[in-house]
Amino acid sequence: MLGTQAALAKPEVASLVRQSKLTPLILSPAVFGAIADAETPPGIAAEIPLPDMQRPGSWVFLEGVQDAGNVGAIIRSAAAFGAGTLVVDRQCADPWSPKVLRAAMGGHFAIGIRQVDDLGAAIAAFGGRTICTVVHGGRPLRDADLSGPIAWVFGGEGAGLSPELLARAAERVTIPMAGGESLNVAAAAAICLYEAFSRPAAGS
Repeated sequence: MLGTQAALAKPEVASLVRQSKLTPLILSPAVFGAIADAETPPGIAAEIPLPDMQRPGSWVFLEGVQDAGNVGAIIRSAAAFGAGTLVVDRQCADPWSPKVLRAAMGGHFAIGIRQVDDLGAAIAAFGGRTICTVVHGGRPLRDADLSGPIAWVFGGEGAGLSPELLARAAERVTIPMAGGESLNVAAAAAICLYEAFSRPAAGS
């Protein structure tokens, strides 16, 4: 752990440092700024091992989502709405890149995150129902069966999902809109994840 004197003196940061039982390395603002990738760094940094976990909940698969802000926003929504695991292919933005980490706002530490070479194989190994979104022609989202183990599959900006992954989906859903051609992939993911999260559990 390292940081500037000013950042480490903040009560909330000092409390976390005490809990970690680590001795931070104090750097000058100029030195910290030289090693930080952000334009306005918060003044504290740490090196940690990537968590390897799998939690209960729905899964999210991303194919070719190249914008780091979108990947981060999807991770943030997945964590907020109870998803357990997110899987991305190699064409997606690196889920552990600084821009994705900032956009996810801590979501990385609430769900399992994996990057795979063969997204189709990973979806096949999931074992539950897979649902993908399409701009037109799918079942309205509000009418879709979202019970049981499900995996959401979202495609990249512009191109959408490949025909191979569309063919694997058990169901295609469409988000009704009042206007516009389509939704941003992160917005579509948030809507779908919230819809599943907000429905009462079967039998409740």
